[in-house]
Amino acid sequence: MSGGAGGTGPAAADGHLLTDNPELYEAQFPDPQHAAAGFVDDLLRRHGPPGRRLLDVGCGTGRDAGRLAQLGWAATGIDTSAAMLAHARRRHPHVRFVAADMRGFDLADRFDAVTCLDSAMLYCHTNADLTAFLARCHAHLAPGGLLLAEMRNGAFFLGNTELLDGTSVRTVPWRGVAYTSRTRLWIDHAEQLLRRERAWSWPGAPEPLVQTSAWRLLFPQELRHLLDTAGFDVLTLFDGPGPRTAPPWRPGAALSTALRGDRLHLLARRRPDPA
Repeated sequence: MSGGAGGTGPAAADGHLLTDNPELYEAQFPDPQHAAAGFVDDLLRRHGPPGRRLLDVGCGTGRDAGRLAQLGWAATGIDTSAAMLAHARRRHPHVRFVAADMRGFDLADRFDAVTCLDSAMLYCHTNADLTAFLARCHAHLAPGGLLLAEMRNGAFFLGNTELLDGTSVRTVPWRGVAYTSRTRLWIDHAEQLLRRERAWSWPGAPEPLVQTSAWRLLFPQELRHLLDTAGFDVLTLFDGPGPRTAPPWRPGAALSTALRGDRLHLLARRRPDPA
């Protein structure tokens, strides 16, 4: 859909502004230096996956999978957003993209690495969701294959409120229109979720477009238990550096395991099949 001053905006009221408009998503969350893909490539190479077949779960616009393909990975991406997948296929025709849910995908294939970036794993809100996702990863990984996840750190919120205090405001230009987002976060203690409300406005919009989402808050010991039960050995669990930390990831960086930061990075290896 088209946007512009005086229009109704680029997304229907029942849609999701960013996932329905992949170019706006990339403008809102730019990665011109491909920090996320560089992080994945470097960290996986350090730990030696059995091969170069990679599955990116929650691939979104395909930006990371496309870059990883350029770096020598045989990349496949899955997502549930038709708009994101259409954009990814146009931009990265050398990558295979499949419409699939992270809790139930079945690609009839095995990979040497599975990646799940930008807190996509945390859209598994329940224990059943998480168990299903990890079971799918285990089934699709070759023995010795690697699972790499990058997400928010649940432990950070035990003693910090800096991300919860007040509303963050950001304006991004897209197609000649300034889109302003006002975002607030709060913790749903009963459901162990970090909830988000984001209100979008732009010139000509009759009223703000309010959209909500949530991430599961996972803690380091909880993650270790989930991975162990699912048949994985955790190789490293660290808060920084990463593609969304300050300072950002750099090749060969030493990993901090203090786990005090707001990001959490997990690398686990699939155990061999029983003899």
